[in-house]
Amino acid sequence: MAVQFEAFCVGGLAPGWNLLVQGHADSGEDRFETNFLLETGDIAFHIKSQFSSAAVVGNAFQGGRWGPEQVSSIFPLAPGEPLEMEVSSDARHFHVYALEHKVLQFPRRQRPLGAITRVCVLNDHRLVQVELAKRGLSWGDWGY
Repeated sequence: MAVQFEAFCVGGLAPGWNLLVQGHADSGEDRFETNFLLETGDIAFHIKSQFSSAAVVGNAFQGGRWGPEQVSSIFPLAPGEPLEMEVSSDARHFHVYALEHKVLQFPRRQRPLGAITRVCVLNDHRLVQVELAKRGLSWGDWGY
């Protein structure tokens, strides 16, 4: 799988950030992945979308080992169709949306949010846009 997008976040992520990935799900490709990385090389949040099993899987790799996976049975993406995934975080969870459907809420195992200094999107699909941007803060943002 090729790195399609990589962003370095000097000072780490902050409340209000949002990752948007848009493209086209080529019919020959089965999955794509997104990693939110710490300076240590650990993965604070790993998202793997698999078309063959119609699932979104969330996990974290810390201290040399993977934690328990969280699997979503909600999967609105289909091969050969437009692809859109959005990821954000609040004080306790990462939130993943696909085509505006909430597909996963994953508890943040790494605090603070500012410890995440790099974001990578790996896939072989045709991406049209990948954007890591700060949005307006919501009333529920605290604990960073």
